[in-house]
Amino acid sequence: MAIIITNGKIVSSKTVITKDIRIVGEKIENIGSNLAKAGDEIIDAEGFYILPGGIDVHTHFDSEAGGIAADTFTTGTKAAIMGGTTTIIDFAEPVKGGSLRRALEEWNKKTIGKTYADYGFHMTISHWNENTYREMEEMVKEGITSFKMFFAYEDLMVGDGSIYQALKRAKKLKALINFHCENGDIINVMRKEAISKGNIEPIYHMKTRPPSLEREAISRLLTMAELVNTPVYIVHLSSKEGYEEIQTARQRGLKVFVETCPQYLLLDKSYYIPKGNDPFEGAKYVMSPPLRDKESNEVLWKGIVNGKIDVIATDHCGFNYRRQKELGREDFTKIPNGAPGVENRFKLIYTYGVEKNIIDMKKLVEVISENPAKIFGLYPKKGVIQRGSDADIIVFNPKGMSLIKAENQIQNVDYNLYEGFGQYGRLQYVFLRGQLVVKDEKLLDLKPVGKYQKRSLTIEENS
Repeated sequence: MAIIITNGKIVSSKTVITKDIRIVGEKIENIGSNLAKAGDEIIDAEGFYILPGGIDVHTHFDSEAGGIAADTFTTGTKAAIMGGTTTIIDFAEPVKGGSLRRALEEWNKKTIGKTYADYGFHMTISHWNENTYREMEEMVKEGITSFKMFFAYEDLMVGDGSIYQALKRAKKLKALINFHCENGDIINVMRKEAISKGNIEPIYHMKTRPPSLEREAISRLLTMAELVNTPVYIVHLSSKEGYEEIQTARQRGLKVFVETCPQYLLLDKSYYIPKGNDPFEGAKYVMSPPLRDKESNEVLWKGIVNGKIDVIATDHCGFNYRRQKELGREDFTKIPNGAPGVENRFKLIYTYGVEKNIIDMKKLVEVISENPAKIFGLYPKKGVIQRGSDADIIVFNPKGMSLIKAENQIQNVDYNLYEGFGQYGRLQYVFLRGQLVVKDEKLLDLKPVGKYQKRSLTIEENS
C-alpha cells in the first residue's frame, strides 16, 4: 500500500507544478498523474502547497556552551517537526583541547533514538594540533563533512594561523568549514570597559559587538580563504557591513556560502530598549551577533531576493528567561548567549516574505530546504521532491492566521522572540521519510523516529 498526495502544488526552487506524489515506504516512488492503485491511501491537497521538508543547518540542542540549553535533542527536534523542519544539523562540541572522536561519541549518546527529526552534525574545532588534523579525516568518513570555527568567544576562538591550517586541511578533504565572524579580542576588551563604567544593562551586549567587528572578521576570513583557494560558509550574517564585505570578495571570484536567520530579518536593535515594566527584558534578545538596525534587515532581505544569501537557518540556542537569562541582571556579560526559533522559521518566512511579496514560494524552498541540502551534502536525498528522494514532505495550507505565543509552543523555553507576531497558514501534514508525524498542526503520538544522516562531499556538484 502506498500514500498518494494528489492535486497539490509541488514547489521546487525552479517550478510550481500540480502533480500527484506516490510514497512507498520511506521514498517518493513516483510523481505524475493517476498514480493511485487499489488499497492506496489518498490525501487530497487541493489548494495546498507541497514542499520538501525544511532543513535547519544551524541548531544548538543539548548544548552546554555558555550554560545548559533548555532544549534537548528530543524537545528541540519535536519543535522542529512541528514547525515544518524535518532535518537539522547540530554542532558536536569537543571540550577545549579535546578529541573530535570523543565529542562524536558523546553527541551520539545524546541523539540516537531520541530525535523526532533526522539529523547530522557539524564538528566544532576550538583548537588546532596534530590530533585535530588527523581526526578531521575520521569525521569525514563518519559523514561529518563540515566543521565550525570561531573568531569570537574565549573558550572557542582560535588564532588566524590555526584557521589558515584548518582551511588547508578542509580543502584537501573536500570539506567545508562554517565560521562565526566577530572580532572576539576587541569584543572582550569592549565588554570589560563597559562593565568598568557601570554599563551593565542588556543593551550593552549590542553596543560592545558593533557591526564593524563582524565586517572585520569576515574580511580576515575571506583573505585566508582566498590564500587557500577554498569555499567557506558564514553563519548567521547580521549586518549590512558584513554583507557588503562578502560581495566585494565575491567580485574577486571567491566562493562564499552565506546564511542568515529570521531574527536578523524581522527584529532590530530597538528590542534591547525596555518597553514595559521589566527593564531587563532586552536579555531575551541577547544573541551573537546581536540584532542590528532596520537598514540591515532590508539589506539582508534583498540579499535573499537576489541570491546573494543562500540559507535561512535559526541558530536555535534556547535559554529560559527565568533563572537563566536572569543570571545577568547585574552584568550583561553573564546573560546566556542565544535564543530559540526552530519552531517558527517556516511560517515566519512565509508570512513576512511570501505574503508580503518580497519572495515567492520557490525562493522559500530554495533557502530553507534545497540550498541547505546542496551545500551540506544531503541533496538529492533531501531538500527536493523528486523520484527516489526521502519522502520528507510538508503539505501546507496557506489559509488561516494565528498569533505566536510562548504558552502554546513546543520548544522548551519560557518565552518567544516573536511573541504576538501574526503568522499565516497551517501545516496540514508533515511526513518524515514517508511516515506521517504531524496532522493538522498536531504531533501524532509517535516515538522519536529521527535517523542520523551521513553526508556527502558533493559541495561543488550540488551548488
